[in-house]
Amino acid sequence: MARALGKGIEALIPVQDSDMVEEVSIDRLYTNPFQPRKVFAEESIRELSESIKMHGILQPLIVRETKKGYEIVAGERRFRAAKAIKLKTVPVIVKKLSDSEMMELALIENIQREDLNPVEEAIAYQKLMEELNYTQEELSKRVGKSRPHIANHIRLLNLPKYVLDYIADGKLSMGHGRALLGLKAKEKLSELVARTIREQLSVRELEKMVQQINVSRETSKKREKTEAFYKKEENWLKEKLKTNVTIRKGKTKGKIEIEFGSDEELERILNLFR
Repeated sequence: MARALGKGIEALIPVQDSDMVEEVSIDRLYTNPFQPRKVFAEESIRELSESIKMHGILQPLIVRETKKGYEIVAGERRFRAAKAIKLKTVPVIVKKLSDSEMMELALIENIQREDLNPVEEAIAYQKLMEELNYTQEELSKRVGKSRPHIANHIRLLNLPKYVLDYIADGKLSMGHGRALLGLKAKEKLSELVARTIREQLSVRELEKMVQQINVSRETSKKREKTEAFYKKEENWLKEKLKTNVTIRKGKTKGKIEIEFGSDEELERILNLFR
C-alpha cells in the first residue's frame, strides 16, 4: 500500500492501493517546469535534510515518467534535501499526467502547503486562472482559499517588479504591498518604498502616509483646476476689455483688478460695462 500523502494532493490525485512506491535513482529525477516556488530557504532544506538522515523520506515524491527520466510533480523540497545529503535513491509514486494536470497539481500542492511567498502565490493563482480558465470563484473552491484572499494576492501583481522583489525577499510584507497599491501619486512610489524599508515602517504607518499623500494630491489637483479656471476667465476678460485683468482669490473672498492707463481708457472700459 502506498504511504499517505498530504490532504491537498490526495484530493487531487488519489493514491490507491494499486499505486506502488518505487525507489528510483535520484539522478533520474528532474524538477517540474511548472513549479511556482522560485526561492527555497537554505535553512529549511538543511532542517529537512537532517530529518531525512534520521527518519528517511516518509512521504514519497509524486512523479511522472518521461523520456528523460522522472519529472517531479510534488516533493521538490524533499528532492533537494535528499540531494544535499547525497542519497542515491528516493521513494516515488509514478502517475500518468498531462501537462495541464502537472501544472495544476504543482501549483495547488505548493499553495496548500502555504510555504510560498506572497508574490509566488499570486503568480500561481494568476497562472491557474490564465492557463486553465478558472474564475476566482472556481479557483477558490479548487485550492480551498477564499475569493478575497485570491483577489488580494493577484492585485499585488499590479505593483512594479522592484516592489514585488522586495515583497518576495521579505523586506516588505503583503500588507505593505496592499497599502502601496492605494497610492495615487505613482511618482512618489519609489521614494515611499525606500523610506518604508529604511525606517521599517509598520503597515499602519505606511497606510497613514499613503492617505496623507493622496489627500495632498487631491488638494493640489483641485487648486490646479481652480487656478486654470481663473486663468481662463482672466484671458476672456482681457480679450473683452482690451486691457490687463487679474483675478485674485483669497481664503474667503476674491477680487478682480482691471488696469487702465488714462482717464480716457477708464471711460472706454466703463462704457463697455454700461
